[in-house]
Amino acid sequence: MTFPLFDHFEFTTDTAFLIKVAYPIMKGSVEFVLDYLVKSPEGYLVTNPSHSPENEFFEPNTNKQQKSQMTYAPTIDIHIINALFNNFLQSAAMLKLDKDLMKTVQEAQKQLPPLKVAANGTLQEWIQDYEEVQPGHRHISYLFGLYPLNLISPKDTITFKAASKTLERRLAIGGGHTGWSKAWIVSLYARLLQPGKAIENLNDLLRKSTEDNLFDTHPPFQIDGNFGGAAAMAEILLQSQNGEIHLLPTLPLQWKNGAIKGLRSRGACTVNMEWKDGQLSNVTLRSDKGGFYTIRYKEKTKQLKLVAGKAMLLDGSLN
Repeated sequence: MTFPLFDHFEFTTDTAFLIKVAYPIMKGSVEFVLDYLVKSPEGYLVTNPSHSPENEFFEPNTNKQQKSQMTYAPTIDIHIINALFNNFLQSAAMLKLDKDLMKTVQEAQKQLPPLKVAANGTLQEWIQDYEEVQPGHRHISYLFGLYPLNLISPKDTITFKAASKTLERRLAIGGGHTGWSKAWIVSLYARLLQPGKAIENLNDLLRKSTEDNLFDTHPPFQIDGNFGGAAAMAEILLQSQNGEIHLLPTLPLQWKNGAIKGLRSRGACTVNMEWKDGQLSNVTLRSDKGGFYTIRYKEKTKQLKLVAGKAMLLDGSLN
């Protein structure tokens, strides 16, 4: 997938890397997707065949006698394609390239299926509101748009609530029982801005899915849980989607006092923070290349202009 390449650009603002490495691969991926999409019975542009890893659903009108994974346009595909198209369009506009392809992508994106809410209030996993074979499946692929992507945010009230309901239901029926899945759940709750649930699941990851040597347990060993757990802890302390650097967005009550150094935000900015009694004490920001940034702490935002390589210290009130 092209997302790590675009992530690298967003966190470094390395335009040379974007031009030479990321953009050509993204463009090729866009051309492949455009060629693969077909019209659905509903009139959407869809992927077909496809599935929602690795869950199954009961075939309609078979009295639960037939199961299937195969469908068209599962929600995870719509997340992936929308994010790919968004990244390509942003990059092409920045680099002033491929205007005709940009128009084609914009027209195709309008024809993708929308995200839907299922009858039970969760995010719909498939093109139709099918019944899952395993409601507590360890995979929650259709929340890919919440994390690590940024297609579901608090600004999108309906889908944001549906994503929260999805996670709540999955866990209530036994989901998140493997280390990597539990690690992903922590980051999902960080994006949902639910510190209690984030720390509860992080503690479960450490208690139930981590060996004494800190290896993740999913026999014989699965590095996803380790990398995912570290990423989740960073996500609890710092987020930088939606054009903002959001400080301590999901700080748990249990992390009353602390400090962190060297966290990285989009926009090539390094962030150091200290907090006491659950409140931000100070933050230091250092931008590699300088520029304008929006800093958020709780409900307060501040617009800053950072000078390349020069640290700026702010107190807990962002002054």
